[in-house]
Amino acid sequence: MSRVSLRPAVLEAVERLRVAGVHSPHTDAEFLAAHVLGVERPRLALVPMLTVEQLAEFRKLVDRRAERVPLQHLTGVAAMGEIDLAVGSGVFVPRPETELLFAWALAHLEAAGHEHPPIVVDLCTGSGALALAIAHARPDAEVYAVEIDPAAREWARRNADRQAAQGDTPIHLHAGDVTDRNVLSPLNGRVDVLVANPPYIPEDAVLDPEVADHDPHRALFGGPDGLSVITPMITTITRLLRPGAVAAVEHDDTNGPQVATLFANTSRFTAIIEHPDLAGKPRFVAARRTAN
Repeated sequence: MSRVSLRPAVLEAVERLRVAGVHSPHTDAEFLAAHVLGVERPRLALVPMLTVEQLAEFRKLVDRRAERVPLQHLTGVAAMGEIDLAVGSGVFVPRPETELLFAWALAHLEAAGHEHPPIVVDLCTGSGALALAIAHARPDAEVYAVEIDPAAREWARRNADRQAAQGDTPIHLHAGDVTDRNVLSPLNGRVDVLVANPPYIPEDAVLDPEVADHDPHRALFGGPDGLSVITPMITTITRLLRPGAVAAVEHDDTNGPQVATLFANTSRFTAIIEHPDLAGKPRFVAARRTAN
């Protein structure tokens, strides 16, 4: 079987992606090569050769990435915590920044030391990323996830079924509008930790082609100011949390103070904190439910 060297093929791909304006050409080229070879990216150095057929497949994927098709659509996988999620057309691709929200939730679950199985809610779950990552890390938790979009919900169900088949505690996936005053009403006053990554991009934002052309519009945009879902969702959060419980909401990097104010205006929250991402940009706001 004829084989060719991997390194020149990767270098060629890096240049192709760089010219196309891809933000991380070297990383993406290596991920695509690893996908074609069926290995983890760190193990690429152990596979110095590839077949002519693999080279053709690799170049085809690189061409599609150069057309700004998201990397995760090409590999079919996005990571959150310790799990991989199936993603593709019709569902928002989880971002690395949301790992910070996941880590925040785990830290609060650990610090609380609940005497009962903790109840966790993920609003606007999309592919199920946060809900399933939390259920994997905390098998003792009772995790509920809400998603309004049927196409996204199909991806979340597929991921949930796979994780359950692998031994994770099954999540409760609900079709619903997170701004509805009745969504998850049986959980009123019972939830210990709530996370949300809602649509929050202002409608006039200029986005990369990977986002604008491939992520569902419904999952991205939150009205003219990016707050059309978050503002009414605060009422839902207030209703669901038990006294002393915590919530965190991801937001556009222009809206940290505004989201903090939305929590403060209810007079039902304390310890309202704006959290930055690793680049120092505002990323999510966390708050603790008061007793009243």
